[in-house]
Amino acid sequence: MEQRTQKTMSRRGFCLCCLGGAAMAAGGWLTPRQAFAEARGIVSLIKDSAATSPIAIHKVRGNISVLEGSGGNIAVLTGRDGKLLIDAGIGVSRPQLTKALLAVGDEPITHLVNSHWHFDHTDGNTWLNESGAVILAHENTRKHLAELQRVDDWDYNFLPLPEGGVPTEVFATEKTLKLNGASILLKYYGAAHTDSDISITFGEADVMHVADTFWSGIYPFIDYSTGGSIDGMIAASDANLAAASKDTIIITGHGRPISNRAELQEWRDMLVAIRDAVAKLKKKGMSQDEVVAAKPTAAYDERYGQFLIDPGFFTRLVYHGV
Repeated sequence: MEQRTQKTMSRRGFCLCCLGGAAMAAGGWLTPRQAFAEARGIVSLIKDSAATSPIAIHKVRGNISVLEGSGGNIAVLTGRDGKLLIDAGIGVSRPQLTKALLAVGDEPITHLVNSHWHFDHTDGNTWLNESGAVILAHENTRKHLAELQRVDDWDYNFLPLPEGGVPTEVFATEKTLKLNGASILLKYYGAAHTDSDISITFGEADVMHVADTFWSGIYPFIDYSTGGSIDGMIAASDANLAAASKDTIIITGHGRPISNRAELQEWRDMLVAIRDAVAKLKKKGMSQDEVVAAKPTAAYDERYGQFLIDPGFFTRLVYHGV
């Protein structure tokens, strides 16, 4: 792994990036390089952080809220049909999530949608299923959660979830739901951040949860181990832009939880510019290390490169896919 920038990041900052958390107990300091160099321990570090991170509640529109602080940003739809959650967060956050869920409404938890298979979006599946949630997802999410799954960039093997944590209702292309007066569309992107990503659109409210196809204000992680690619991320961004208007509220997977079409357009254009720059250098025969040293992300680093996925690491992710 390349020599990384020496800009330090507090454990609180680490949570803001990886967990979408609002705050974190005081602790030591980590550089992005230190965090990823300790790749085998990164999942444990994230889980440890989630165990103490508070949950911030953001009202979105109508009866939709976002809970920030346990893994990916979690959307909650309340109403007479019970609570629908988009993503489950990390299991050790159960006490904080339970408190936050009660704060947004006293309805029971009845439905859970996984936006994709990654642990920071699905680790809470089992307890939420035990609490009454039927779990829905793309068929590839079920496949990954039901078997041993490795992420090479984290040097980590994820064990299968218990039976209750594996989605029971799956689809291949799209699925519609009608809950709490909302028309909800679940739609598969194709391979993007992983090969299991979906968007969730609340039609009447004009709200989209696009999960890890959009990391607001930060460079994204791309999981090539399970089918992700830089081209897929750009294609997903194009699909999101086509589905959104200037009034659409866009819920992100990580970073600032509530965004809009204009910010997504800027983020998508950044992905394209960096992909094209890296591809041009690679076509010249430059090695991965040489491309990293050329700093093809420099124009965007101040805005997007200040958290865990630092410029060098993101450059390597893009290089792998062009």
